[in-house]
Amino acid sequence: MNFDPRFTGRNFSSVGTRPIRPDGIDKVTGRARYGADFNMAGQLVGRVLRSPHAHAVIKSIDTSKAEKLAGVKAVITAKDLPDLTDGDAAMYDILDNSMARKKALYDGHAVAAVAAIDARIARQALKLIEVDYEVLPHVTDVDEAAQHHAPLINDQVFTEGLEEKPAKPSNVTKRTQFGHGDVHKGFAQADFIVERSFKTEQTHQGYIEPHACVASVNPDGTADLWVCTQGHFVYRQHCAQLLGLEASKLRVTSSEIGGGFGGKTHVWAEPVALALSRKAGRPVKLVMTRDEVFRASGPTSATSIDVRIGARKDGTITAAEATLRYSAGPYAGSWAEIGAMTAFACYKLENVKTVGFEVLVNRPKTAAYRAPSAPMAAFAVESSIDELAKELGMDAVDFRIKNAAQEGTRASYGPVYGPIGIGPTLEAVKKHPHMKAPLKANQGRGMACGFWFNFGGQTCTDLNIGMDGSVSLAVGTVDVGGSRASLSLVAAEELGIDYGNVKAIVADTSSLGYNDMTDGSRGTFSSSMATISAARNAIKILRDRAAQMWDIPVDDVTWEKGHAIAKGEKYGNLSPLSLKDIAAKSGTTGGPIAGHSELVADGAGVSFATHICDIEVDPETGAARVIRYTVVQDAGKAVHPTYVEGQYQGGAAQGIGWALNEEYIYGKDGRLQNAGFLDYRIPVCSDLPMIDTQILEIPNPNHPYGVRGVGETSIVPPLAAIANAVSNAVGVRMTHIPMSPPRILAALDAEREG
Repeated sequence: MNFDPRFTGRNFSSVGTRPIRPDGIDKVTGRARYGADFNMAGQLVGRVLRSPHAHAVIKSIDTSKAEKLAGVKAVITAKDLPDLTDGDAAMYDILDNSMARKKALYDGHAVAAVAAIDARIARQALKLIEVDYEVLPHVTDVDEAAQHHAPLINDQVFTEGLEEKPAKPSNVTKRTQFGHGDVHKGFAQADFIVERSFKTEQTHQGYIEPHACVASVNPDGTADLWVCTQGHFVYRQHCAQLLGLEASKLRVTSSEIGGGFGGKTHVWAEPVALALSRKAGRPVKLVMTRDEVFRASGPTSATSIDVRIGARKDGTITAAEATLRYSAGPYAGSWAEIGAMTAFACYKLENVKTVGFEVLVNRPKTAAYRAPSAPMAAFAVESSIDELAKELGMDAVDFRIKNAAQEGTRASYGPVYGPIGIGPTLEAVKKHPHMKAPLKANQGRGMACGFWFNFGGQTCTDLNIGMDGSVSLAVGTVDVGGSRASLSLVAAEELGIDYGNVKAIVADTSSLGYNDMTDGSRGTFSSSMATISAARNAIKILRDRAAQMWDIPVDDVTWEKGHAIAKGEKYGNLSPLSLKDIAAKSGTTGGPIAGHSELVADGAGVSFATHICDIEVDPETGAARVIRYTVVQDAGKAVHPTYVEGQYQGGAAQGIGWALNEEYIYGKDGRLQNAGFLDYRIPVCSDLPMIDTQILEIPNPNHPYGVRGVGETSIVPPLAAIANAVSNAVGVRMTHIPMSPPRILAALDAEREG
């Protein structure tokens, strides 16, 4: 059916309110079922044997002793997951990451797995598996890996994106470039130029729930997978292809999710659990330990970035250039490409160039982390912008306002912007009381801007109206940030009924058409569009049923505030019929009433934010503490403002941990030294201030309600805002994230010695 997604200004009755979350009671009482909470009759316990080496040839694997152990029902290696990828390089990488084939490529790479009747026997069986390794030289640093003399991780990789194919293989998988104008000409016009190099260390998303699944492959070729995931339809496609199953015969059910932030957009253990179940003939439950989550599931990239920006005396930026090197783990990715696209997206630039390099390292396969790649690029660019403002003698906010992108600006990565919110967020920050508050000794204030694309994608939704007037909304986008509440509000708004009469569920893959992954801040944007479409289709049926009940033409029936209205003076004797009235008679007017929608949600609308941070640094210990933090961000339209504020605050909190504490630490042996929350320290409540938020609403013209995605942009500015605050507090430009106490002290010592 035709659906017009364009924004139309309207007054809202449900959207924009703050009802209680529908999943709240189950979660606080322990009734909600997460990945590890599901069980099947006769299930076995799965465990994975992982490489203790960062880089090694697997010469042989002997599983005979483990197979003979009483209670062991299946042992698998790569031979039990044959290559069925048919030349698809991306799928082969997923297969190889699930179970190492010729080489172990990082500390923690899976090499074998067992299924046993209990965890004790499974652990014992792992110890009986004998693996003969030939240890190879390894490289874990992104800059070292990019050197021509670095140990080669994959000798079949030749750098793509160069004018000529290289003669020798390399750890650099791809070069990408974006921009327009002539940067050489632009720098020649500059009165001031700032040039800096920056580094960020690898971080984990820090979700509390580890990866977990229950897999059951049946003798008839059907299979079930219960899993914590951000995209059960994508998991179905990937797992089916890797195991040679028909996708239609694999039903995947998403559990409640205890955090994902992009880390649960990739399959890790699920193909292994399915392979174990197929071999054992029984269901298999596989739950990663925290150590495994850190060592073997995807963190973000470590980066090395060079930035050069020039400006005239009047504050106009004349040229901007960045070279970005991003680690991808041992498999090709597009992380530097995204960083190169986002780096200068906040600004109106005549001459701009960004070049990204994807670099292989002996670390786990990189995964998305909430606006993947953008925070690191923003750290480098926004730090340089701040330093350039100082060189010019301009206020940091005013300098950004002067150069901010606006409607009609050609973005540094290509498109021309429509209505956008970067200017309004900067103006709001300039007027915010936070910017005028006094600071004490050893305190500094910083601010920074951030950008994210947002995505839409394939979406399918069912809306069913019960005879009691209740509405069941089945969606296929996993709820990672409150979308069930938001989508219920949207359905209530469109139908004109009370929010309490709508219940949203996440349907399994056998109950609904295909839906893309919940990533790219697409969940509420795309599913709300499909919900509006489905509700409007249901309203057409409601109008038709009302016309039957009244015995009048359907064209004489309108829908207003949850009621069918017979329009015209000639129907003055006909009282409005409520949705509940019509539903109650559905059995005699044509049967169940439902609305369905399938669409590709285009026009997600880009998102911008500006953050302010106050920080206090102890000059003796180097310890830094955030004492005040403010987020200003454009939401398009805040469907559920409490959830929107929570997204803003969550992104800022994660950014604070990333900026000050969090990093993967590898030893000289290439092994991860801090694979747990004791040594990998994420922020706790006592580390954080109350985070203030200000929601701006610049409607997205490509959504009926003006909605933009909000979940990812809030993590983009914090690294830079905090770095600017620390730099202002200590009087030294900080260029290495995280800014842990030793790094701050080292920067102070270097400044004194210099």
